[in-house]
Amino acid sequence: MRFMTSLRFIDAVAREKSIRKAAEKLAITSTALNRRILQIEDEIGQPLFERLASGVRLNTAGELFVQHIRTQQADLARVQSQIADLSGIRRGHVRVASGAETLRHFLPDVIARYRSEHNAVTFDISRQHGEAAEAALASLETDLALIFEPIRRSDFQTIATTRQAVYCCMAETHELASFDTIRLHHLLDIPVILPTIHSGIRQLLNVGLMRRNMQLATMLETDSQEFTQNYLLNERVIGFQIPIGLPQNMANGQPENGLIARPIDSADVPQGKLHIGHLRGRVLPVAAAKFMDLMITELGERFPKDLDQ
Repeated sequence: MRFMTSLRFIDAVAREKSIRKAAEKLAITSTALNRRILQIEDEIGQPLFERLASGVRLNTAGELFVQHIRTQQADLARVQSQIADLSGIRRGHVRVASGAETLRHFLPDVIARYRSEHNAVTFDISRQHGEAAEAALASLETDLALIFEPIRRSDFQTIATTRQAVYCCMAETHELASFDTIRLHHLLDIPVILPTIHSGIRQLLNVGLMRRNMQLATMLETDSQEFTQNYLLNERVIGFQIPIGLPQNMANGQPENGLIARPIDSADVPQGKLHIGHLRGRVLPVAAAKFMDLMITELGERFPKDLDQ
């Protein structure tokens, strides 16, 4: 809508922290964009940005104004989604922030299932750790978040959770593959690939290791599950994941592509919770609300004994 165009320009500059970069994304010239910003600042009677040698930065007035812009955009998206539903054709754009655990298998499956019925709905999926995902909800940069341990902000509204044990992943020829359940002492002197410290999996492992006064033989740390699972076939090492981050066959104890997964005994490493939620008090657009419902349905089908609503 035309009346939102200028506001969208301000928001783009705020995100990019650069008039030049924002202009490239908006497909206009830097001069034209700068002129539009100056016009808006003149109408408001206050500058919105500090001009720096490296780009621009929102000042206090700018932060207030951008929050207003994002609120207006979110409200408009909600109304547009409701109007579209009146025609019987669901439209809209759903923005989801998620950790790496749900990006490989869960979200692709659920989005495909959703779009098989509502192919006019589009998506924006961003990989963000818990704190960043919560901040994105608060700034209205995203609609929904999937966060695996822990939740830090009081304005995160949890709609559903599912309990998730930490699993050891390994080549199916590994000597620990014959175990039904792994104990931490089984991992002594075995090289492991650990998730980075921001990961909820890593934090649960740390709790278990502190309880047992143990250390693992860490050979590598990474936030890439793709790297970890590929590397497991090259060396006698152990990686870690939760069931939702695994192919369903592996989560059910079956080998897949030469790999297998076994749960760590919860007496050693506590289970964590995967949270689905949104900004507290926000009324979601229809498309986002219905997608959240489908995610919860899918979780209930995959983990019927572990879903809490």
